[in-house]
Amino acid sequence: MNPILPDWPAPANVRAVSTTRVGGLSCGPYASLNLADHVGDDPGAVERNRRLLVQSLDLPGEPCWLNQVHGCRVVGADAVASDADASVATEPGAVCAVMTADCLPLLICDDRGTRVAAVHAGWRGLAGGVIESAVDAMGVAPERLLVWLGPAIGPDVFEVGPEVREAFVAGSPAAVDAFRTSAGGSEGEHWLADLFTLARYRLARCGVRRVFGGGDCTFSQPERFFSYRRDGVTGRMASLIWLAP
Repeated sequence: MNPILPDWPAPANVRAVSTTRVGGLSCGPYASLNLADHVGDDPGAVERNRRLLVQSLDLPGEPCWLNQVHGCRVVGADAVASDADASVATEPGAVCAVMTADCLPLLICDDRGTRVAAVHAGWRGLAGGVIESAVDAMGVAPERLLVWLGPAIGPDVFEVGPEVREAFVAGSPAAVDAFRTSAGGSEGEHWLADLFTLARYRLARCGVRRVFGGGDCTFSQPERFFSYRRDGVTGRMASLIWLAP
């Protein structure tokens, strides 16, 4: 399956992984390890891909698959079909998961290995406070948290309109550093946004200093990653984290 293993100093009992599009059974634009059942792929293929995921990664149970809505709600990893964009687990064996195909996945743990979280953060979620909600839901001092930033659309290709920039800069002027004028548009009309920088800035404001990962661009690596912005009809990767039983 060729998954990505976070390079971070997490406690030994914390397990974390981010899948690529490689190693599954889906066909066409969903080839091959699509894990989403809401994007038009054959349901049987998605079910087999999910079984393959559990078996290949030796997961302790079925991941908590969320109905992601680009909001800031956080639920427990025992939730079933919840409208949420982050989940938290404090018991061994519960698997937190988020699906992405350009949005930014964040995996979080505490430095004692007692709790973990997975967060789905597109620009709306970032601006709406999903990171702040997840940090609060962890229930420990922010300085005890470690965060890994998974693959997302990169700052050289994520073009947005002025309303996106304004959503961040209005409440946090320092966020201006995460935007630069796009060469494809006139001044003030099109901007290139850096999701990784925006996430790091939000985490720093929460008091979280130990942040790792970032930099893998989904848009620019079609053989490795799904990208909604690039392809429109496409699959989803998953980023997962759990406490070893």
